[in-house]
Amino acid sequence: MPTPSPSNSPQDNVKPADYKDVFAARQSYTQHTDPCEQAAKASLSCMDRNDYNRDNCMDFFQAYRDCKKAWLEQRREDRRAGRPTPI
Repeated sequence: MPTPSPSNSPQDNVKPADYKDVFAARQSYTQHTDPCEQAAKASLSCMDRNDYNRDNCMDFFQAYRDCKKAWLEQRREDRRAGRPTPI
């Protein structure tokens, strides 16, 4: 499954991809498979565009943190409800 290119807007990367779809699309997955990969790539792309000035990319970093938080909450809710989680 090709990874979509990172967005230029940090808010486009706040909602994580459904982690079950991300894991199911890969032939193998590990604990390092990340449904917030697009947000991470957008953060790194921002750093590249801004000559590694962190202050210019804080919105992208926050979008990644928000995505990660939403993903972990979704996994936690699934486990509590007894739904299987890939990892």
